Amino acid sequence: MTTIQSTQPIAGTSTASEVAVVPKAAETASTSFFSPQVSSYFIAGGIAGAASRTVVSPLERLKIIQQVQPRNTGKQYTGVWRSLVRMWNEEGFKGFMRGNGINCVRIIPYSAVQFTTYEQLKKWFTRNGRRQLDTPTRLASGALAGITSVCTTYPLDLVRSRLSIVTSSIISSPQPAQTAQTSAAAAQPKPTFTSAYHTSAATLRSENTMWGMTLKVIREEGGVRALYRGLIPTAMGVAPYVGINFAAYEALRGIITPPGKSSVGRKLSCGALAGSISQTLTYPFDVLRRKMQVVGMSSGALGYKYNGAIDAARVIIKTEGIRGMYRGLWPNLLKVAPSIATSFFTYELVKEFLLGTPY
Repeated sequence: MTTIQSTQPIAGTSTASEVAVVPKAAETASTSFFSPQVSSYFIAGGIAGAASRTVVSPLERLKIIQQVQPRNTGKQYTGVWRSLVRMWNEEGFKGFMRGNGINCVRIIPYSAVQFTTYEQLKKWFTRNGRRQLDTPTRLASGALAGITSVCTTYPLDLVRSRLSIVTSSIISSPQPAQTAQTSAAAAQPKPTFTSAYHTSAATLRSENTMWGMTLKVIREEGGVRALYRGLIPTAMGVAPYVGINFAAYEALRGIITPPGKSSVGRKLSCGALAGSISQTLTYPFDVLRRKMQVVGMSSGALGYKYNGAIDAARVIIKTEGIRGMYRGLWPNLLKVAPSIATSFFTYELVKEFLLGTPY
């Protein structure tokens, strides 16, 4: 990123005495969190996160629904376009944006912490330009930045997952075939995920909010600790994902946007390709994360109850094969490309505006 451009000339063209003086001045300027440079990273990262997730909110919600919906039911969300149309018909524009408010509440600090930590770790690993910034350094910086950001905002991610699926019409269990004796019962509305999870309209309204869902999880699922269910598989997936994402992005920047060829389309392509590569390689961890996040909602409504991430992986592979670890991958890839492209592009653009450095 632009930090590379500013540090490499110092190490490559300055004398020994200059190398000793310039990084020290830069280090002093960036030690305070409220320094203009670090504050710019934080602000740019937050804006980038909010913009990237809002753009792909419908696909984000669809991915979560497909990841956690029970098998062998009559009304599964299948197919990207068909599912999006169904979501619109059932819930309208609100359905597309369901969970996006809390997603932005989560992604703003998440993205801000991630970008800021990454930039600062690069400086720390390279000693402010004294050492070369290579691919292993980028991978390590990205992995640590990802772990830091996810641990900081994980409860919001869990609540957001609950809100994303709580109003979707996923059938809690297969419906029996209609007979003469059951024709009257069949005329009644069939149980949906919503009716299985909520007991009344008043409960639905109160719990279908960020604060209401948070209190429900704490009250019914084991206290504050329940807000961190699935944190370990999440960290295991986020570390390589973010590391690969940043490393691939900066490597692609050197190939796709050489000097004189840095159009908006090329810049967006770098982020889209980097996000697609990293997400595909680490997607099974994301599936496990979602499974663990919603497993406490209602075993009857979801059709499963796991004893941990390893048990979840074993059951999924046994019942659905390896393919089960990639459920929802296609809508996720459609989401990742524009999301990561928007994220990196917005981050660099805002950072350039705040710091005056060229992108």
